[in-house]
Amino acid sequence: MNEALSLALAWVAGGILGAIFFGGLWWTVRKGVSSERPALWFVASVVLRSGIVLVGFYLVSSGDWRRLPACLVGFVMAQLVVTRLTRSLKEKQSRRVQEASHAP
Repeated sequence: MNEALSLALAWVAGGILGAIFFGGLWWTVRKGVSSERPALWFVASVVLRSGIVLVGFYLVSSGDWRRLPACLVGFVMAQLVVTRLTRSLKEKQSRRVQEASHAP
């Protein structure tokens, strides 16, 4: 396989792994805060998310260390995207609450 294509696929896989990890973290925080057993949510989530990411990085590398940095770049980029998306959702929700409180 072409080396550039291999690195591009590793980058995409890192993005997918990052979306799973950080999207799962966002989902866990939303569910865990309102749960009667938040510790169970957070511990189970970190174990599951970390396991998925570790296995994913291992499979992406396929014994070639050059794929790992590409995967890591995709992972970090996904973190930035998920952070921006969840921040904008939070801002929209807070605007709705402020608008509702100022109703005549």
